[in-house]
Amino acid sequence: MMNKTWVVLLVFLLLQACDSGQKSQGKKETANKSSYKEQSEIRHAKGFNVQYFDQYKIVTINSADSTAAGEKFILLEKGRSRPEGYPDAQVIQIPVTSMVGTSSMHTGLLEALGSADILTGLSGLQYVYSSSVQRRIKAGKIVEVGKDNGLNQEKLIEMHPDLVMTVGSPGTKVDRFNALREAGIPVLTNSEWVETTPLARCEWIKLAAALLNKEKEANAIFGKIERDYNRLARLARTTDPRPTVISGLNTKDVWFLPRGDNYMAQFFEDAGASYYWADTKGGGSLSLNFESVYPIALKAQYWVNVGFSKNDTRRSILAQDSRYADFAAAKSRKMYSYNARVNASGAHDFFESGAFNPHTVLADLIHIFHPELLPGHQLVYYKQLP
Repeated sequence: MMNKTWVVLLVFLLLQACDSGQKSQGKKETANKSSYKEQSEIRHAKGFNVQYFDQYKIVTINSADSTAAGEKFILLEKGRSRPEGYPDAQVIQIPVTSMVGTSSMHTGLLEALGSADILTGLSGLQYVYSSSVQRRIKAGKIVEVGKDNGLNQEKLIEMHPDLVMTVGSPGTKVDRFNALREAGIPVLTNSEWVETTPLARCEWIKLAAALLNKEKEANAIFGKIERDYNRLARLARTTDPRPTVISGLNTKDVWFLPRGDNYMAQFFEDAGASYYWADTKGGGSLSLNFESVYPIALKAQYWVNVGFSKNDTRRSILAQDSRYADFAAAKSRKMYSYNARVNASGAHDFFESGAFNPHTVLADLIHIFHPELLPGHQLVYYKQLP
């Protein structure tokens, strides 16, 4: 009798487990159901992710600290009800038709998809390079909204854009935007600076695509850039010998150089150059004194990212510190900077469209380090200091 009871109980438990598994599978299938035929797969970027559901998307913006929880946003088709779950997530109605940016890079981000016309406000209008955006500024269609750390929130509430895009890291002083959020204006932090490779930075166009329902366009654009970049990198990465390179300038007794995991160090690697600090860990920059850089700079064959102004010359750079004249690259005049596209107000296109044309930047650097590999290339973002 006891054995029969146990058999019945065992059968009952097995049936319950199967039923529970079927229900769980059903929930999983429902959660994964998506009405979006065109979706973006994020292959390089670590700073954001997009998930697709029925009539909405979930965007997660990750912090530079991989242990910190990401900030989530519900990208909701206009006219649809907010889905259950994600109680702390901000809702962004899509497709976004009006946006305020706080960096010229946000201009480049939208221009990459031909959507800069949704911009209604910007921080630092004088730092925009794009001629089409400059025309919209002059026509009064894009207004100044103050700096990222001091946005004119009253003006923004009056404008009431679909989205305000800021720079920084998720969770950093989030309370400073409470007034905007309470007014129903979502604030999304663009933290592309956490990326360590040029392609990862460029892949943020897929974030813009998610906001604009332009995944098809973004996938095609990025796919071509990725193919061109990888083709160029294969051409130059295995060259031998690899010329040596230093970067930047000594500024107020500190020389900032890209760490080994910085996107600029990756550019040097992919362009077939030997960079002394390539093995240093972490992104961002090293902060070294002149004496630490001097012995490396004495022998480096190329000196790039020299100066910032479009008026910089070899003579003006050497006048800043007499020791610069000792450098091999200064003697051979192999000094280059990314200031070929700088307008009258000092806006740099390298930091605007350059982030979303890494294949072109790479071609410039390959032509500088290995002119024989791309003999017909004309420099776009870089130029040799006269």
